Amino acid sequence: MHVLVIGSGAREHALLLALQRDPQVDALSIAPGNAGTAALATTYDVDITSGEAVAQLATEIGADLVVIGPEVPLVLGVSDAVRAAGVACFGPTGAAARIEGSKAFAKDVMTAAGVRTALSEVVDNPAHLDAALDRFGPPAGNRAWVVKDDGLAAGKGVVVTDDRTLARAHAAGLLDDGHPVLLESFLDGPEVSLFCVVDGDSVVPLLPAQDFKRVGDGDTGPNTGGMGAYAPLPWLPAEITAAIVEDIVKPVAAELVRRDCAFSGLLYAGLAITPDGPSVVEFNCRFGDPETQAVLALLESPLGQLLHAAATGRLAEFPELRWRDGAAVTVVVAAENYPARPRIGDVIVGAEGEKVLHAGTRRNEDGTIVSCGGRVLSVVGVGDDLTAACADCYTTVEQIRLPGSHFRRDIGQAAAQGRIRL
Repeated sequence: MHVLVIGSGAREHALLLALQRDPQVDALSIAPGNAGTAALATTYDVDITSGEAVAQLATEIGADLVVIGPEVPLVLGVSDAVRAAGVACFGPTGAAARIEGSKAFAKDVMTAAGVRTALSEVVDNPAHLDAALDRFGPPAGNRAWVVKDDGLAAGKGVVVTDDRTLARAHAAGLLDDGHPVLLESFLDGPEVSLFCVVDGDSVVPLLPAQDFKRVGDGDTGPNTGGMGAYAPLPWLPAEITAAIVEDIVKPVAAELVRRDCAFSGLLYAGLAITPDGPSVVEFNCRFGDPETQAVLALLESPLGQLLHAAATGRLAEFPELRWRDGAAVTVVVAAENYPARPRIGDVIVGAEGEKVLHAGTRRNEDGTIVSCGGRVLSVVGVGDDLTAACADCYTTVEQIRLPGSHFRRDIGQAAAQGRIRL
């Protein structure tokens, strides 16, 4: 099987590594890729937001399966064009990808499916903003204001704050740019990322993970695309994971089928485990980054065969997933200034080996690898337990040299020390 992966981040690097372990995958290609993925797959330069361009590439190289990593091409309907060209594609249709592309659409689906989620209100007129803020902030009994961009924002369109001035400024800025604003009630409790491979009504969950959105240790500073993750979650009982699948993911998948936009691909449920039970923070339509790097490091089942089964309507026939014992941790090494405009072009030293997954990197003509994005590298560590996985990961992180770079030093530590309780 020849698999073409679309994307250029550490998520796609992790996908390639896992696909490489599948005995039925004998050829790998990637577009556009990065300096690290070039060692694993044939690289092509193509506009990944163009369905026509991606479908043409898949046809020309004889791909048996296209796996689309990022959300933007999915929301733009690239998977529709690939399927129309007769190539199997792992990734939802543009219509189904609205579960991530429009938070208002996602809320409507969840309401219809009877799924617990935060109370919300869409504000598209600045004149209504102040009254809406009064309904959703601390004066209304919430611990914080939750202000979101209704569309795609690469994980950085959310502000959670107890400062009304900051909440209002973020909302007003979004409205000034023509973006509707979603205000939500605050969900109190540890967060969980649960990836599920979905094929219509069939749902196969992967290991639950937890990611870290804030840039600084102790969950301080602004939101980012993600600074680290770990899997599995020692504090999350198996019965709660099962309840998430049965009471949240399956009803949402069924509702999308009912709306004639059945989901085929990776449905990502972001949840808070509140005192009242799991409640949805958001849905995404693709593998999350950086959780994918940790989750796939533990997968023993053949990934290519799993994704191909989902893409061809045969997921219900796939055997139960097999997982490596132990834990995995991912730490993101970010460029100076990230999540603001990152410094780029710096030489990276120590970024070799399968534990280091590339994202914002490129190779110069002289062979040196330099930074070219905000989240530059993801480092993955594995071990018999979370403490060992953390130690393995941070040993590698400390060997990397990138001027001005920064990373969180507390990924997975609260869980390893037993400080997360329900």
